[in-house]
Amino acid sequence: MSSIPFATMPPIGYGPGSQPDDGVDGLAYLPMPSGMRVFEAHLPEIEDPARVAAALATLEDVRAALAGWMAGGSTTVSVGHLDPANRALVDETLGEGEVAIVVEAPGERIEIQEATCAGVWRVRAITAGAGKEPAVRERIEVAAFPRGALLRAFPREWPVDLDPASLARPGVVNAPAILTEIVHKSREHGADRMPHVVNLSLLPHTPEDLALIESCLGRGGITILSRGYGNCRIEATATARVWRVRYYNSADTLILDTFEVTEVPEVACAAAEDIADSAARLADILAALR
Repeated sequence: MSSIPFATMPPIGYGPGSQPDDGVDGLAYLPMPSGMRVFEAHLPEIEDPARVAAALATLEDVRAALAGWMAGGSTTVSVGHLDPANRALVDETLGEGEVAIVVEAPGERIEIQEATCAGVWRVRAITAGAGKEPAVRERIEVAAFPRGALLRAFPREWPVDLDPASLARPGVVNAPAILTEIVHKSREHGADRMPHVVNLSLLPHTPEDLALIESCLGRGGITILSRGYGNCRIEATATARVWRVRYYNSADTLILDTFEVTEVPEVACAAAEDIADSAARLADILAALR
């Protein structure tokens, strides 16, 4: 029996002619987030320091609150006593940071803007009056996340019916299982527990599934937009400690869709290290202004 020499065949897809010609588009990747916001110190021009002494004192109170901040703490600094010139100096010095919050409560709307110094929040509460002009109250809050907003995030009670018979609807496939997991984690969640994330981007679900989940969990009172690396939109559901967290790239394409069970999503909070850094930054700004 004669032997047949073994012939090695070259792998397919390699070598000359296997790659795209010049001018032909290569691999198409989903655009990733870009344009990250970074801190830039801004020093307003002051012609007469004595004229804005009240503003400088208010900023010093903010700096002291940042320096003395402890985990879970919240300090309020009043701005109601400032005249327009002093108020403008405070606004210009603090600037606008990455996180904006809108709180919708019965008879009240609260608009919150983080300053360029993390952990410093400008709070503007608008209360509707019967037949009168809305009352506007403003303050500064130093905290990882504004306490007043968190208190209004969820209604006191929001029943979720997990009966399989009531959840059985045309087109619904995985909603009952996803709802059961979210509600169970919500009920057992405590302040010392780690966040629990349900990643819809990795779970098979139909449009009917998503509509049912949203309907059962309800809508809470807070909407948060974090503009760091791309955009992150966070909405409180009506179910306690359950948040809808969606991440978008710079092209405004949804790249991650989740439900997060936690007290408040970490992406919306100022970290302890950032708050300490804010105290040092504001101290340097005040030294330059004086």
